[in-house]
Amino acid sequence: QVQLVESGGGLVQTGGSLRLSCAPSGRTFSRNAMGWFRQAPEKEREFIAAISGSGLTTDYADSVKGRFTISRDNAKNTVYLQMNSLKPEDTAVYYCASRRSIYIATIPTDYAYWGQGTQVTVSS
Repeated sequence: QVQLVESGGGLVQTGGSLRLSCAPSGRTFSRNAMGWFRQAPEKEREFIAAISGSGLTTDYADSVKGRFTISRDNAKNTVYLQMNSLKPEDTAVYYCASRRSIYIATIPTDYAYWGQGTQVTVSS
């Protein structure tokens, strides 16, 4: 019954920025750790970033450190992924996911709920 809805994807040029948002439909996930993943065609789903239930702890994949920032606004029950300095290799469908735990995880199978994905395309 829990559903997550991503928004904010689109087409940008190399070096551009996007901010993705993830909001729940149904049960609140304000206390759950959240993650962002991405998946390009014929590639494995890739961990991007995660944030603890409190928002005090974050983790990032090496490929996006210094460029992407995950944050959450628990009052709005929304999680964000700010993406700067985008590169063509960032092109993928981006998914948000929620755990049933407050603690960060980096493995897709540790997440219980997933959004439908939003396409991010970075062109040169």
